[in-house]
Amino acid sequence: MKQNKFKNISRFRSISLITVLAVYFLILVGGIVRSTGSGMGCPDWPKCFGSWIPPTHVDQLPNDYQDIYLAKRVKKNESFAAQLASLGFHNKAEEIKNDPTILIEEEFNAVKTWIEYVNRLIGAVIGLLVLFTFYRSLALWPLDRGITVLAFFNLVLVLFQAWIGSIVVSTNLLPWMITIHMLLALLIVCLLLYIHYRSYRLKNEIKFKTEKASLLYWIMLVSIVLMVVQVVLGTQVREAVDTVAFQMGNMLRGEWVDMLGLPFLIHRSYSLILLGFTLWFIFKVYKHSLRNVSLFKWTQAYGLVVMLEIATGVGMAYFAIPAFLQPLHLLFGSLIIGIQFVILLLLKDQKKLKVEKIVS
Repeated sequence: MKQNKFKNISRFRSISLITVLAVYFLILVGGIVRSTGSGMGCPDWPKCFGSWIPPTHVDQLPNDYQDIYLAKRVKKNESFAAQLASLGFHNKAEEIKNDPTILIEEEFNAVKTWIEYVNRLIGAVIGLLVLFTFYRSLALWPLDRGITVLAFFNLVLVLFQAWIGSIVVSTNLLPWMITIHMLLALLIVCLLLYIHYRSYRLKNEIKFKTEKASLLYWIMLVSIVLMVVQVVLGTQVREAVDTVAFQMGNMLRGEWVDMLGLPFLIHRSYSLILLGFTLWFIFKVYKHSLRNVSLFKWTQAYGLVVMLEIATGVGMAYFAIPAFLQPLHLLFGSLIIGIQFVILLLLKDQKKLKVEKIVS
């Protein structure tokens, strides 16, 4: 019986970890989609140009294809605006109705179409992985019902994310919709990490790893909040980059940074605050934690990824925003939040262990 229990836990942890890695891969692919300007490679959703297998040449489309798909998007946007208005978001509803950029229909580009199509295929695979994660969680129901409930909630969240993705397409990559889409992806990652970690606790007891657990916990909690704000600021910078790129006709990339304005300056300066909190946290962990334990190793990974994030940011600022660095910068930023969340879970257990010792 005990062996069967451990087997179910191991199976669940394997699929949940694979799903986490797959979501991060999708975030990287999404960054590639954005950096190549392929977000509107497919003007409809879930199909691409009305087909499950997209065209490879414009001759495969009707002459008035732009008018056809624009009309479909306008109809969907009207419905979405009505839903927002019914929920009380009247300003956002009016913004969608009156935004002229939503009515711009791109010309067919086979490369961009297939980049976006591959992105959607990977998203579909991840949806199946999340479904399988929920299926595996059913075996853990007798051990921890919370894992199964959260796995189901994550499945619902992924379906909602897919719908948001369709709205991102219909609104022609409206910036605030892209931000919501990104934040939802991070929430999905954190939920997967939580149930993966929670299942680990089903067969492993909490052991002492660090002193000053409460202080470290609050430093990390503030760091996570600051990092989420930085991600939102980053999406605003990305919006500014897209605007400049359009104005410059994707030419003279070396001049783009000087034209980004206040969002870029805030994003760059704000990173120094994040770096300060990171160095403070690492110093405290090195001072108060045991070596060769998971908390110490995760902290090392945290420091490394922060350095990589800073390096890609500097590379974009001083080397004319090379396209290959943009998705890497997004990936590292997302990884930071995931690592921060895992560290927070470890520290929460350490706080709990300290309370239990005091009580006993």
